Amino acid sequence: MSSAGTNAFVLEGVRRSFTHFALQDITLTLPLGQIMGLVGPNGAGKSTTIRLLMGLLHPDAGRIEMLGHSIPAEAAAAKEEVAFVSDDMRLFGTATLQWHMDWMASMFARWDARFAQELLSRFNLRAGQAVERMSQGEHVKALLLLALARRPRLLVLDEPTSGLDPVARHELLTELMQVVREEDRSILFSSHHTADVERICDQIAFIDRGRLVAASDRESFLERWRRLLVDLPPGSAPPRIAHTVDLSLGGRVASLTTDRYDGELHARIEAAGARVLEVQRMTLEEIFVAIVMKSRQEGMA
Repeated sequence: MSSAGTNAFVLEGVRRSFTHFALQDITLTLPLGQIMGLVGPNGAGKSTTIRLLMGLLHPDAGRIEMLGHSIPAEAAAAKEEVAFVSDDMRLFGTATLQWHMDWMASMFARWDARFAQELLSRFNLRAGQAVERMSQGEHVKALLLLALARRPRLLVLDEPTSGLDPVARHELLTELMQVVREEDRSILFSSHHTADVERICDQIAFIDRGRLVAASDRESFLERWRRLLVDLPPGSAPPRIAHTVDLSLGGRVASLTTDRYDGELHARIEAAGARVLEVQRMTLEEIFVAIVMKSRQEGMA
């Protein structure tokens, strides 16, 4: 089955085992033209997943396609239209950014010199500057420029904002979003900064300890999850409501977290003899923590 024309990539039942870590049954699909955030704590398996997708590692089991090409067998062909930026990538310190741009232009037929010049201005970079004199934020922008000017159909970013201060992260994401809006480009963006992912991604996948614990579009996560403060009658226990992810009690007020919020939930709580005091929206970070804690508790059961 080919995913060409519909999907940027497909991972289906992908596994890879190491001595002290295993990536287990990862199944993900990114449609063309969308941005997926791969979220997880350090060591969760984000980089391993990306390296499998890029053909840098071979899976023990499962199927991988990227832009219609089977990976790793056809990785070389796929990479003509894929650009990869990782937080551990380094440019040649004594060389200038212009040298790197010329080098990339000599290797990639799709290199767009005019777009590269536009990105220089947008990213506030100087072509004649030596890499060793760049700040960390400038170095990341230079990597993105070299990737974007290739006009890839799929851009893979592995923790690109790692180590940047909040101002540099905000500036970088603002520029990236501006470029993406003007291009029909697919992006896989891995990060442990949930605020970054919430800001730019259409699809979100949560990974923890080598397992995919949840995946959906961003709006579904933000609309389905709520925290409710519930007033309990004296001496009564918190109501048992379906799809309760977390329940904590403080005096007569219970805090109930649900991943299936709808208009009927209030009626079900009131039918159990309690009263809803407040409904709180949750950030993506709060949702991620709740999902991971629930997954770990179920894993220990």
